[in-house]
Amino acid sequence: MSRLDLFIDRMVSQRACLDHAARLVADMDGPVFELGLGNGRTYHHMCSILPERDIYVFERSVASHPDSTPPEDRVLLGDVFETLPQAQARFGPVARLIHADLGGHDAAKNDAFARAVSPVVAPLLAPGGLMVSSDRMYFDDLEEIALPPGAVQGRCFIYRR
Repeated sequence: MSRLDLFIDRMVSQRACLDHAARLVADMDGPVFELGLGNGRTYHHMCSILPERDIYVFERSVASHPDSTPPEDRVLLGDVFETLPQAQARFGPVARLIHADLGGHDAAKNDAFARAVSPVVAPLLAPGGLMVSSDRMYFDDLEEIALPPGAVQGRCFIYRR
């Protein structure tokens, strides 16, 4: 499989999983957290499928497309190992949906990062809340749920509190 095919599978899966998750948490209260902004494509999509919801973005530095840049008061700048615990203290376990696409091109580094960040992410989810991730995560208290039609196994993961 070519790298282009892998990328397409990731993007198609990400959209299918986010759309599915948005439907599943539509009746829940609470903010949405985007871990990693990049150029803002996913953030922009989440704004369209979760209108009128507070979407907070965790990023080291903002370098997104102007149409995909969140308001300054919705950006938590810095290392996620600092900003996620700060968000836990500020918000508590209230997130209806958390999305993470934080990995790079090194599968071993992605896995190590997922193992380290999982216990920092989990406390932010509300009961019934969902975590959508491009990498397998490692949670003690969340269950992995089935992917929706259109998502490619292994290219996206969904977890529920």
